[in-house]
Amino acid sequence: MNNAVVLPLLIPLFTGVLLIFFKNVRAQRTISAVSALLNVAAAAYLAQQVRENGIQTLYMGGWLPPYGIVFVADMLAALLALTTTVVMAACLFYAFRTIGEGRERHHFYAFAQFLTVGVTGSFLTGDIFNLFVCFEVMLISSYALIVLGGEKRQLRESIKYILINVVSSVLFVASMAYLYAAVGTLNMAQLAERVAEAGQGGPLNVVATLLLVVFSLKAGLFLFFWLPGSYGAPPPVVAAMFGGLLTKVGVYAIVRMFTLIFVHDPAYTHSLIGWMSVGAMTLGAVGAVAYRDVPRILIYNIVVAVGLVGFAVSAGTEAALDGAVFYLLHDMTAKALVFLLGGWLMALAGSAKLEAMGGLIAKAPALGWMTFVTGMAIAGVPPLSGFVGKLLIVQGGLEARAYVGTAVALATSLLVLLSLMRLFMSAFWGERSASEKPVAAVPSGLWTPCAALLAVLVLIGLGAEWVNAYVAAAGDVLANPSMYIEAVLKE
Repeated sequence: MNNAVVLPLLIPLFTGVLLIFFKNVRAQRTISAVSALLNVAAAAYLAQQVRENGIQTLYMGGWLPPYGIVFVADMLAALLALTTTVVMAACLFYAFRTIGEGRERHHFYAFAQFLTVGVTGSFLTGDIFNLFVCFEVMLISSYALIVLGGEKRQLRESIKYILINVVSSVLFVASMAYLYAAVGTLNMAQLAERVAEAGQGGPLNVVATLLLVVFSLKAGLFLFFWLPGSYGAPPPVVAAMFGGLLTKVGVYAIVRMFTLIFVHDPAYTHSLIGWMSVGAMTLGAVGAVAYRDVPRILIYNIVVAVGLVGFAVSAGTEAALDGAVFYLLHDMTAKALVFLLGGWLMALAGSAKLEAMGGLIAKAPALGWMTFVTGMAIAGVPPLSGFVGKLLIVQGGLEARAYVGTAVALATSLLVLLSLMRLFMSAFWGERSASEKPVAAVPSGLWTPCAALLAVLVLIGLGAEWVNAYVAAAGDVLANPSMYIEAVLKE
């Protein structure tokens, strides 16, 4: 057992509790900054432990499965936890300049820490019931963040956001009840064994479908009508947290469930995931091209990315699964970054509409070129970070003979490139008309967290061979679930 497994949860948990007792904004910022950097170090240490010593586990209270809750850090969970801490650190430093004292005094930083607890806990838990608990910690924190500030639009969109997540949580509880009744456990490793023994079909396929619906709702893979309004309502830094982290928890749950537990009837489950993913990629790309306001363009690009990872899971080959891991690391960083840049852009232009922008490259060259490079990375242009993940997913799709999904993945990548390059050209080139608002003053220091995330994207792309050593270790566990099962149930 290794207590380091829960450090990425405990640091933000204790920090969040501590921040509740502080009203002084400067103190809150200082504590949040120190905690965020410590959490990055803790998550990096955990990932290195997994690299050197294999899958790490921690049995809470010393209770062995299936009687106790276990936390498990395989390479996938460790890498996602590390990426989460990096993204959250950048978002917090951005928030210091942009979120405003009103929200800061109403515990913005405490809720951000609790959100981190829920996200990292979801990645590291080895028990479905505890996954539900971490989901709820994450969601309750997000409910607070989406309404903090009390603007009319926030309150209106929060009703839709809360309603869809309450419905999905109810379905999650029902799914767990059916699953426990069928196989008598909720420990993921033991579930994998018992589902294999019972044979996946009939009732277990119904449970698998229910869980797929639950996680797809949370990820934006299925019925994503709520995403554009809900993610566009809060301040850009909150949208960055949501777009970079929250949807990826749902994606991770799909990856884990359908590579570890429900793997015995891929003709049904994985085909269903595949067609849902094709639909998400197609509709997301159409939405990104159709709209001409910054938030909706960025939000529909989230849907495309979720569909791409879902397609990799449906393909199920080793290359596709490696690609899914690589692309998740890229997409968590890239989506958070593009929302931070979008917030900076909208503050500068004084509008979210592309028609109200133009000629900003002379006023903010750093913002312009960071937006350009980030757009290239999201579209998958080599040698940036999005290229390797997409290449592996396309390779895996061809190996699985999923030609329709592969063609859609390639076509939607071009549409994503079109949407982001149109945003760049409209905002930063051309001339601003005399009727447009003058360029606004924006807080200084926004470039630092944005540049840090952009550096991560560039390093992931240029250092792809080094990163792939970690990604391949994660992909091995996904392709060979017996490695996960043996690590958890070895006692």
